[in-house]
Amino acid sequence: MAVKSNKADSYGVNSIRVLKGLEPVKQRPGMYTLTDNPLHIIQEVIDNASDEVLAGFGTRISVTVEEDGAITVEDNGRGIPTGLHPEEQVPVVELVFTRLHAGGKFAKSDGSGPYSFAGGLHGVGVSVTNALSTHLVVTVWRDGEESTIGFRDGFVAEPLSVRKSPRPKSQTGTRVRVYPDPKYFDSAEIPEASLVRLLRSKAVLLPGCEVDYRNVKRGVEEHWKYEGGLKEYLMTELKADPLIEPFEASGYADDDFEGYAKGEGASWVVAWTTEGPLTRESYVNLIPTPQGGTHESGLKDGLFQAMRAFMDAHGLQTKGVKVLAEDVFGRANFILSTKALDPQFQGQTKEKLTSRDTLKLVSSFVRAQFEFWLNDHLEEGKKLAEHIISVAQSRQRQAAKYEKKKTSSVAVLPGKLTDCETDDISRNELFIVEGDSAGGSAKMGRDKEFQAVLPLRGKILNTWEVGADELFRSDTIHDIALAIGVDPHHKEGDPDLKGLRYGKICILSDADVDGSHIQVLLLTLFFKHFPKLIELGHVYVAMPPLFRVDVPKKGRKAERKLYCLDDRELQRTLDSLRKEGFEDQQLKISRFKGLGEMKAEQLAETTLNPDTRRLLPVTFGSVAEAATQSIMNLLMAANESNGRRLWMEAYGNRVEADV
Repeated sequence: MAVKSNKADSYGVNSIRVLKGLEPVKQRPGMYTLTDNPLHIIQEVIDNASDEVLAGFGTRISVTVEEDGAITVEDNGRGIPTGLHPEEQVPVVELVFTRLHAGGKFAKSDGSGPYSFAGGLHGVGVSVTNALSTHLVVTVWRDGEESTIGFRDGFVAEPLSVRKSPRPKSQTGTRVRVYPDPKYFDSAEIPEASLVRLLRSKAVLLPGCEVDYRNVKRGVEEHWKYEGGLKEYLMTELKADPLIEPFEASGYADDDFEGYAKGEGASWVVAWTTEGPLTRESYVNLIPTPQGGTHESGLKDGLFQAMRAFMDAHGLQTKGVKVLAEDVFGRANFILSTKALDPQFQGQTKEKLTSRDTLKLVSSFVRAQFEFWLNDHLEEGKKLAEHIISVAQSRQRQAAKYEKKKTSSVAVLPGKLTDCETDDISRNELFIVEGDSAGGSAKMGRDKEFQAVLPLRGKILNTWEVGADELFRSDTIHDIALAIGVDPHHKEGDPDLKGLRYGKICILSDADVDGSHIQVLLLTLFFKHFPKLIELGHVYVAMPPLFRVDVPKKGRKAERKLYCLDDRELQRTLDSLRKEGFEDQQLKISRFKGLGEMKAEQLAETTLNPDTRRLLPVTFGSVAEAATQSIMNLLMAANESNGRRLWMEAYGNRVEADV
C-alpha cells in the first residue's frame, strides 16, 4: 500500500511566500552583508559620505561611537533629497532607506548623474543598514531646511519632519545615527582597529578631505588629513625598508581614450620588499576590495609586461630563467585606487571586483607608466630586475623538487590529454571538459604553459556503488586516473599522492542541466574514490556563463559584452541595465547551448583566465561525514529512486527559495 508523505501534502499554494520590502535582508542577512559584526552596515553609510566627497561636494566626514552604542556618521555634502519622488510619491530619503533597489547611483551611465563614480549598482547599501538596525535616524540639511526621519526595525517610526535650518543655507549635509540590531551579528561590537583603518584609508584616497573619529565610550579621538597621497600612506604601513624607491603614478581616460568613459582609470603606488608581511590594499571608487579582483590583476599584468619589456631592452634576462608575473608581483606592496563608471562586484558585500574591462584599463595605464619610470630610473630598474631573477631562480629550484619523470612511452598518458608545459604542481591545472567540441575550444583558449585539457565524451559512470577494483573497466575513469597520476583510494587510508601531476583539477561542463549532471558524476567519483584530493584542496568546479548580453554604446560608455552565470544573474544584470536607462529592445541576449558554442577567446576570458574566471574550490565543509554519506547515498544510490522522488516533492521548491 502506497503511503503519502505528509511533507509532500503540505506543499501547496499557501507554501509560497513573497518577501517584500526589507524582509529578504532580515530573513537572510548573510546574502547582503557580513554578519561577523556590524562594521559593514556602518561602512555602507560611510561610503555614501565618501561618494559625496568623491563627487566634489563634500570636504569632511566624521564618525562617532556614542555612549549608548549608536554610531553616527555625518558629512557636509549636498544632503539626501527629501522631496516627494515623482513616481512613488513618498519622500526620497524614505525610499533610500526602505527600498533595496533605490538610489542616486543608478543614474550614472552617461556620466551625467549625481554620482559619476560610485561603489557599484547593487542598490542595497543603506537600506540593508536600516533593515538590520533597531533604530536609525536621518537628519538632512538642504535648501535652508533641516529634515529628520526615524526608522525602527526598518520601518518608518518617526515620519519626515521639516523645519527651518538653524545653520546657514550653504552648510548642507547628512547625519545618520545607527543602532545595529545585535541579533543579526555574531558579535555586537565593531572592531575599532578595522573601523579606524577604514576611515584612515578614506582620508588617504580623498586628498584634502578631513576625516574625524571619536569614541565617546573610550574617550578616543583621531583626525586625519593626508596631503602626501598614496605614497605617504604606504610608507607608514610598510613593515620593512623598500628595495628601491616606490613607484607612484596614475592614469585616467580622456575623451580620446577609446572604450572607456572620461575619468576612468587608477592611481597607485608600489614598493618592493624582500622580507616581512606584505601591505596590499585596493579600492574601487573608495570601496575597499579585500579580496582583490580584476583591478589588482590589471596592476599585476601591467607591472609584469613593463618589467619584461625593460629587461629585454637592456639585456637583463638570464639564460635558462623564465620570469613569470608572480616573480614580479610576489614581493610587491601596493595601494591601488581605481575609478570605474559601472563597477561590477562579486556579491553584495563588494569585496571583489569582477569587471573584466577594468583589467585591461588598469594594465594599459600601469604598463605605460612603469616602462617610462624604469627607463628614467635605470639603476633602480636594474636592481629590481636582479631581485626578480633571483626570485624566479628560487621558484624554479623549488619546482624541480616536484618534477615528474616522464617515460618515452606514449601510452603512459591518455591519448586525448593535451598536456601543459610545466610540471610545477603549484601552478599547473587540468581541465576535465565535457565534450570533444568544448575540448577543442578549451585547447585553443588555454594558456598552454600551465593549463592541460582532457575532453570527455558523454556522461561518465556513476561510481557511487562501484568498487575500486572495477573502476578501470570504464575507459573514461581510467583516462582520468592516468591523467592526474593518482590511484583510487579511501579517505581513511594513506594514499600515495607522489604521482599527482596537477595542483588544480577543474571540472568544466556546460552551464545547463546535463552539464550539472556530469559535474555531479565527477564530484561523486572524486568524493568516493579520490577523497584525499578534495581534502587537500586540489578539486575545483569551473563556472562558465550561460548567457551573454550585448550592451550598445551609451553616452561616455563604450559598447559592452556582459556574461551571466545563470537566469538569476541575467535578471540582476537586466535590472541594473534598465536602471541605467536601457530599453529591453536595445539589449541583445545570447544563450550558449554549450561550451562548444563558445569561441576560444570567450571561453578563455570567462572560464580559463585566472584573472577573470570564477573557479569554486570543492571542500568537505562543516557537515558531519555520516550526514554527507547519507545525502550522497540518497542522491546517487541505484535503489534510492523512490527516496529521491519523495525528497524532491518535499524540498524541491527550496532550490529557488534559498537563492
